[in-house]
Amino acid sequence: MAGSEERGSGDPAARRDEPRPLDAIDRKILEVLQEDARISNLDLAARVGLSPSPCLRRVRELEERGVVRRYVALLDPVAVGLGVSVFVQVSLERQAEKGLETFEQRVLARPEVLECYLMTGDADYLLRVVVPDVAAFEQFLLEHLTRIPGVASIKSSFALKQVKYRTSLPVRRDGERP
Repeated sequence: MAGSEERGSGDPAARRDEPRPLDAIDRKILEVLQEDARISNLDLAARVGLSPSPCLRRVRELEERGVVRRYVALLDPVAVGLGVSVFVQVSLERQAEKGLETFEQRVLARPEVLECYLMTGDADYLLRVVVPDVAAFEQFLLEHLTRIPGVASIKSSFALKQVKYRTSLPVRRDGERP
C-alpha cells in the first residue's frame, strides 16, 4: 500500500516528533527554576546565557513535555504545625493486584501521607507521614491505616532530626560548567 509505510528512525519527519534530549542549557534552566521558580524570564535568560525569547521558548517546551510538572511553594512544616515526620513500613497480607490498588487508593486520599512507595524487601510500602504530634499520628494509625483491608503489619519510625532535605533534582551532569 503506497503511503502507509512506517517512518523509520532515519526519516527526518519521524525525528521531529521525538522530543530532543536535554542539553546543558536545558539542565541549567531546570537547575535555576528548581532554586527559584518565581524568577523572571529576563533574569533566567541572563543566568543561563540566552536572550529572553529563546529562553522562554525552552521553558515552555520543558513544561509541555512534562519535564517541569508544576510550580509550588515549599512550606516550613514546623511553622504550619506539622513538625512530626514518621516513616511507616506497611506489609500486606498478600500482594494481589486488588489489595495493592485498595491500599494505594486509601493512602492517596490521606493528606498527611506526603510520599508512598511500593518497595522491594521486608515491607511492601514505605510512607512518609507528617502530623502535628504523636497523638495525631496515633489517630491516623488507628482510624485510617489499620482499617485498610489487607494490612498485615505496620512499623513506624519517628524522625528525630532532619539532616538533609532537598526538593531539587541533581540535573546537571558531571563535567558541565556552572
